[in-house]
Amino acid sequence: MSSSPEAGLPPLQSPSSNSGLLEVFRRRYLLRLLVRSTVDARYQGTFLGWFWSYLQPFVRFLLFYFIFQVMIGRGGVPGSPRYVENFAIHLFAGMVLVHFFTETFNGGTRSLVSNRSLIVKLSMPRELFPVAHMLVALWHTGPMVVILTIATLILGWSPDPVGLAAGLLGFLLIGVLGLALALIFSVANVFFRDFGKVVQTLTQFVTFSVPMIYPYTFVEQRFGAAADYYLLNPVAVAVLLIQRCFWTGSTSDPAETAATHLPPNLFPLGGIMLAVSLVLLVLAQIWFTKLERRVPERL
Repeated sequence: MSSSPEAGLPPLQSPSSNSGLLEVFRRRYLLRLLVRSTVDARYQGTFLGWFWSYLQPFVRFLLFYFIFQVMIGRGGVPGSPRYVENFAIHLFAGMVLVHFFTETFNGGTRSLVSNRSLIVKLSMPRELFPVAHMLVALWHTGPMVVILTIATLILGWSPDPVGLAAGLLGFLLIGVLGLALALIFSVANVFFRDFGKVVQTLTQFVTFSVPMIYPYTFVEQRFGAAADYYLLNPVAVAVLLIQRCFWTGSTSDPAETAATHLPPNLFPLGGIMLAVSLVLLVLAQIWFTKLERRVPERL
């Protein structure tokens, strides 16, 4: 009995089959190329180039500071119950993670549609595009962190291990959450372009749904025990974590500032939110895998 020439060979697989996010990081060279091309494309033809990454967030900070600190007096008067020491740092620390989240969510949602030519012509893991936009968002958040660090050092900030751990936890939480949502909405946006508009609308509310232009204590004073529901927002928890990293350490009494303006269970809450975001990421991968085979034909 003659043996088949195909005997012993592995079964044939579709060129587009992949192992999801694991395949993305196995093809890191593709990820690097896509991230680099996306960053270069953003500043192509500009005179200042990458300097815009510093100038734009700095101008945005000055605008927010002028409106909420100078015009509205959101920081309060020293000695008053509504006083927020170093309100500019409190504000800008929140802006850093809000920017990271909205860039990841918005860019990731549009990523498949905006790269339709590559998706249709080439065989590659399609999760590559939301992941690349998350990394691009992190890249553009870097200059904001540099500005924030310099400002806090001028004000006497002394980094402490607990605060640095809080900042890292905040960034990790936003990265996982933003990527999970980007996976879900990117594939949904292929089938119905309305989802891109929905995401743009939702992210407009993020600035006002986190303790950035107001401290968390204002939420407690206004809503009492119901403020616990406010902390079900993972982005709000992440903002509090980065404020624990930078803002509290820049005040005259960091321990008192943390005890007054931050929830006592901030770290356990951050860990819970990270775990929930990881579960959401797994579910998002399942959803993405289920629908991605239909993506090329819909594009």
